[in-house]
Amino acid sequence: MKFDYIIFDWDGTVMDSAAKIVSCMQKAAKLGDMQIPSAKQVEHIIGISLHPAIKQLFAVDDEKASELVKYYKNIFLEHDQTPCPLFDNAFETLSHMQQSARLAVATGKARRGLERAWEGTGTKHFFEISRCADEAESKPSSDMLLQLVKEWNIEPEQALMVGDTVYDMQMAERIGMPRIGVSYGVHDRNALLNHSPIAIIDNFSEMSAFVK
Repeated sequence: MKFDYIIFDWDGTVMDSAAKIVSCMQKAAKLGDMQIPSAKQVEHIIGISLHPAIKQLFAVDDEKASELVKYYKNIFLEHDQTPCPLFDNAFETLSHMQQSARLAVATGKARRGLERAWEGTGTKHFFEISRCADEAESKPSSDMLLQLVKEWNIEPEQALMVGDTVYDMQMAERIGMPRIGVSYGVHDRNALLNHSPIAIIDNFSEMSAFVK
């Protein structure tokens, strides 16, 4: 199958940021006097918008979650130096895909965070439109995708969603949008397969097969 419209998740799909997210979340837990979660526990909530993700991870109320969000953001921006490179072949593949498809991002990052990631990687020009955590309902709601296809004036089945988490698969599945899972992100291949993706890819370069 070939697509003219492709929507990417960001963290864990285009950018290799899981290690930094885990590190920052564990440091935020320590500052907030919470039990420090394991890497696997943090990876499970990557993809959800930050506030609801923290509520789920620590089983806390809104007030405590807001406190932990502040710690996390401060650590992420100011203190944690874990690098967040693009995955292998992502830049070159996006450059190729952009020549024949229209590309977008649907991410659990806030707008400020996505813009900062784009600036650091020189990738903003690849993406025509995007939706972030502070502009739509959190995944696995389909709100981000519905906003994007409305802006493109297309039907959900005309676009392809690419992501590394079950939340990406669920948001596309709910509106009948074709989807591809990536095996190199934070969620297990079998968990992704539960949501009937048209493919699971092991390297970003394999995305080239889905454009004309």
